[in-house]
Amino acid sequence: MVLRGVSWAFYQQMLAEAGGGHTRFTFDQGNLEIMSPSPRHEAVKTILARLIEAYADEMDIEMEGFGSATFGREDLQKGLEPDECYYVQNVNAVKGRQEFDFSVDPPPDLAIGIDISPPDVARQPIYSALGVPEIWKYDGNQIRFLQRTPEGRYVAADRSFAFVGLLASELNRFLQIALVEGQSAAVRALRAWRRGPAS
Repeated sequence: MVLRGVSWAFYQQMLAEAGGGHTRFTFDQGNLEIMSPSPRHEAVKTILARLIEAYADEMDIEMEGFGSATFGREDLQKGLEPDECYYVQNVNAVKGRQEFDFSVDPPPDLAIGIDISPPDVARQPIYSALGVPEIWKYDGNQIRFLQRTPEGRYVAADRSFAFVGLLASELNRFLQIALVEGQSAAVRALRAWRRGPAS
């Protein structure tokens, strides 16, 4: 559902009254999209979160995950909830934090969007305005890594900037394992890949 011509105050009221559950709200200058994720959407989101956490653990990468927390700025009239998000390069700025002011605090280093059905309110311009450096977008078939240019556009990339050394092709391979053989099988495969052949 998309509501047009609504105020920032209305968006904030909707977040206060209906946020925190499974409903997602995306706001861009008066346009408010309200979406309830499907089981498939939530399964892919959870698979990716488990794979990222296993990869970070194997690579000894410090990170802080904030799930689908709401990120927005009233001065830009933009806000949304990624399906998952992580601080990696800016991890030290957020350790132990629960409250943020995104006119001052950095945005997440990585936001993940599961867009099995195309959204009515485009998310990339919102992420760009908020300054999110990297997006991983799942279109129902595969994950694509998108990185923000200095001009604010997102361009496809083969490897992650946030999680150094991780290739999109490898993440897609583990995602397919999870979709066929289960989440735990995919996590085990990722860990085995990182550790290399047994000696």
